[in-house]
Amino acid sequence: MAIRPILVAGDPRLTTPATRVTVFDDELAALVEEMFETNTAAPGAGLAANQIGDPRSVFVYDLRDGGVRHHGHVINPVLETSGIPETMPDPEDTEGCLSVPGELFPTGRAQWARVTGVDVENNPVTVEGTGYLARCLQHESDHLAGLLYL
Repeated sequence: MAIRPILVAGDPRLTTPATRVTVFDDELAALVEEMFETNTAAPGAGLAANQIGDPRSVFVYDLRDGGVRHHGHVINPVLETSGIPETMPDPEDTEGCLSVPGELFPTGRAQWARVTGVDVENNPVTVEGTGYLARCLQHESDHLAGLLYL
């Protein structure tokens, strides 16, 4: 496997919506493993495939929230959230991104999020959480929609 270079803001691949995965094979499984390796090396809480130049709708996550480790991947995610704040985010409510290295920006996010999709074997997956996990699920889903949090 390999650690892949992470694209930075300004690369048009980061603002291009991901393509739905339809082929579930060893190449897809290898992509997910490389994404975990790249995310760990960065280090990050999550990584979307388009951040390493792959157009497929895949993200991985590996983070601790409230003393609990959350680790997994979602292919073809569909995001649901509680209400997103309509006011400007609290200046202390910041978020970082591996594609915007060294920067933190105030980013309003829903307190609860659920992502449904499938895993590398095309089995159904649901990930649901609050707090930091909810933020990560929203952030990575945004990447796959071609949205940067800037």
